[in-house]
Amino acid sequence: MALDFPWVYPVRVVQVVFAIIILGLTAYIVSVYNNNTVNFMLFNSIWTAFFATPYLALAPVHFPQIAHRFVIPAVEAITLIFWFAGFIALGVLLPAPRFCHWSACNCAQAATVFGAFEWALFTATTVVAVLGALRTRSSTGTKPAPQTTAHVGV
Repeated sequence: MALDFPWVYPVRVVQVVFAIIILGLTAYIVSVYNNNTVNFMLFNSIWTAFFATPYLALAPVHFPQIAHRFVIPAVEAITLIFWFAGFIALGVLLPAPRFCHWSACNCAQAATVFGAFEWALFTATTVVAVLGALRTRSSTGTKPAPQTTAHVGV
């Protein structure tokens, strides 16, 4: 029974937890030092925690009509690109570790590391989503079968 449990659900939980951690870290950095790069990481965390991950986790199970086989990998890939751009840009913004002695800088270092972990998690789930979309390429998609019975005399 434990082997039947999909591995992607615990990964989604970790993605949300990391996004909330990054949300707190970047919100503190924005309150001290307002920068476009930090604002983008704040957006990434909000996008992941409240839009992308709930959609990716809930739509295929509870709302299959909005979980098209190409939309799921597209949302995964967009989120993957967002996290890659965000943690690289924040890492470039950081000074050398020996010059990082204030709390906002330490929070930026932590947000960069958690952003890299988010990117790695989304890389894994994006690969699985793309392979799943390519595997179901020959299927008819989410269209229902046409009704073939005729109701004569109704």
